[in-house]
Amino acid sequence: MYDYLIVGAGMFGATFARLATDAGKTCLVIDKREHIAGNCYSKEIHGIHQHIYGPHIFHTNDEKIWSFVQRFATFNNFVNRPIAMNFGKVFSLPFSMYTFNAMWGVTTPEEALNKIEEQRLKLDREPYNLEEQALSLVGTDIYETLIKDYTKKQWKKDPKDLPASIIKRLPVRFTWDNNYFFDKYQGIPIGGYTAMFEKMFEGIEVETGIDYFENRDHWNSKAKQIVFTGKIDEFYDFKFGELEYRSLKFETEVLDVDNYQGNAVVNYNSADVPWTRMIEHKYFDESTVEKNKTVITKEIPDEWDRNKTAYYPIGDELNMGIFKKYRELANQDDNVIFGGRLAEYRYYDMHQVIGSAISKFSKN
Repeated sequence: MYDYLIVGAGMFGATFARLATDAGKTCLVIDKREHIAGNCYSKEIHGIHQHIYGPHIFHTNDEKIWSFVQRFATFNNFVNRPIAMNFGKVFSLPFSMYTFNAMWGVTTPEEALNKIEEQRLKLDREPYNLEEQALSLVGTDIYETLIKDYTKKQWKKDPKDLPASIIKRLPVRFTWDNNYFFDKYQGIPIGGYTAMFEKMFEGIEVETGIDYFENRDHWNSKAKQIVFTGKIDEFYDFKFGELEYRSLKFETEVLDVDNYQGNAVVNYNSADVPWTRMIEHKYFDESTVEKNKTVITKEIPDEWDRNKTAYYPIGDELNMGIFKKYRELANQDDNVIFGGRLAEYRYYDMHQVIGSAISKFSKN
């Protein structure tokens, strides 16, 4: 009899298992996939650590979380400076003076502010949707060029039908700093995320290729308490309906060139290109890369169904209403701890998942 059965070997499950084991508890971790690390999973090819489920750049301001992850990996000094491509013209992301200069030719923060103020949607209330949020932040030109079509492509929804909260994640600054994140600590684990997770799971029993739902009574009988990191609606047999996500398809190529796009992340914001971004993985960690080899991946938004990988929760009013019903059930279930992006139906960054796991373990 284990203290915990942890369903899911991703970031929440790994963090909770490590904390519990360090506290003298016993854990059994199972995962439906044939590998650990969840969507952080990386695989080496030609010395390049490919981010199989899309790019993962670790960043945090929290000293406790930074100290925790450094137990399991040495992080390089990678800084995310993505660019956006729109009909052959290049803009810097996040929105910064580089973006405003490319858009309007302005060279001072005052000029940029004035330009945005001329175009900005003025509201005497909170924005109702993503379009209103974007227009109130950055005005018409940037919205039409860099946000509108990208959003439609990514979410397969009109920006008017998406919650304002989605666009609040996008930084806007009036400096020449094009570092995407504001956080004090940033980087990629040298040697890849999978190696980091292997260290997180040292001394812990992990079984992959196990579908919890095929024999949940059997697995539940193995532990005093369940830690569930999968989809909360699936846990409750979709009794209140299905929660909606966006999924992704990936097209990956190995190329016999040293440098394909010159940057780790290039977004494609125009409607004429089916992918939202292209990743060149070697630029995340160049320590072991073979010469004249590179790996690129195109990210293509995909329609959701329950058999696909869930990436982005759609936190609109309808879905949040469904989720609240599941959360009420979960709050009454003392034998199960729900955690992570899917179980909490929340768009978490990695450091936020770790923070949630730390918090829920400390309260248990």
